[in-house]
Amino acid sequence: MARILDGASIAAAIKQEVAEEVRKLAARGVRPGLAAVLVGRVAASEIYVRSKVQACAELSLYSDLITPPGDVTTEAMLDLVAGLNARDDIDGILIQLPLPAHVDAKALLDAVDPAKDVDGFHPVNAGRLLAGRPALAPCTPAGVIEILRRSEIPIAGRHAVVVGRSDIVGKPVAILLLHENATVTICHSKTSDLPAITRQADILVAAIGRPGFITPDMVRPGATLIDVGINRLTTREEFDRFFKGDARREAAFAKRSSTIVGDIHPQAFEIAGAYTPVPGGVGLLTIAMLMANTVRAAKLRRGL
Repeated sequence: MARILDGASIAAAIKQEVAEEVRKLAARGVRPGLAAVLVGRVAASEIYVRSKVQACAELSLYSDLITPPGDVTTEAMLDLVAGLNARDDIDGILIQLPLPAHVDAKALLDAVDPAKDVDGFHPVNAGRLLAGRPALAPCTPAGVIEILRRSEIPIAGRHAVVVGRSDIVGKPVAILLLHENATVTICHSKTSDLPAITRQADILVAAIGRPGFITPDMVRPGATLIDVGINRLTTREEFDRFFKGDARREAAFAKRSSTIVGDIHPQAFEIAGAYTPVPGGVGLLTIAMLMANTVRAAKLRRGL
């Protein structure tokens, strides 16, 4: 039977370590601070940002939630970011995506001080990550590495296949795996004979944003499957495609009229050696790594 890589317990362990770091910094008169910028009213983003602010409170980090209106201009947002860059009580700046279409998201992310870029999106941090120099790594890719390390899944010398090439997950997770001495293949929508490549993977990372895209025939038996996808299913047809006959999921779907599935078809987990579930896997690491990055930024900024 495949081993389940429990994101909840790993995230809890990381948060406990962060709390200890915060206590040590407090003894030196330092309290790490995170500014979360949420533009407009997007229900999913509001829930996600609230969970980040709550995590700060639990770990005794300072947080400042800033909520500009949905019609805010790019110029006003750039002024806001400049103000946050100048604040000494703010070590990390988080701009919640997606932003309204009229706001230039790339300009805003590039305006964040790289030393406060706790999402790891700034080109300076991307370059430092590529070069193997100290950097603030994107939270989800960093969480993937923590899951593998803390679950004692060997990385060095293994063939890791990453399906997806986004700047947020695919590319940085490939770089982090390379730094861990894996042999890395990056696949995408233009890859020829994708199943032939994914079947070579000792570690298969799915980050393509398509529900159940990785099917059992694309997986080598015994492989470790890391599912980064979070896709919401709202129709009976979609539900039956992945979870027909699953009584537990059926009850949850009937109650909420929705459920989530990753980028890997649940049937593929049956032939894996280990896998991250959805929910309960990689997603839980993202906030934990954001907290860790905020503390790291506080220490780096002060030369600690």
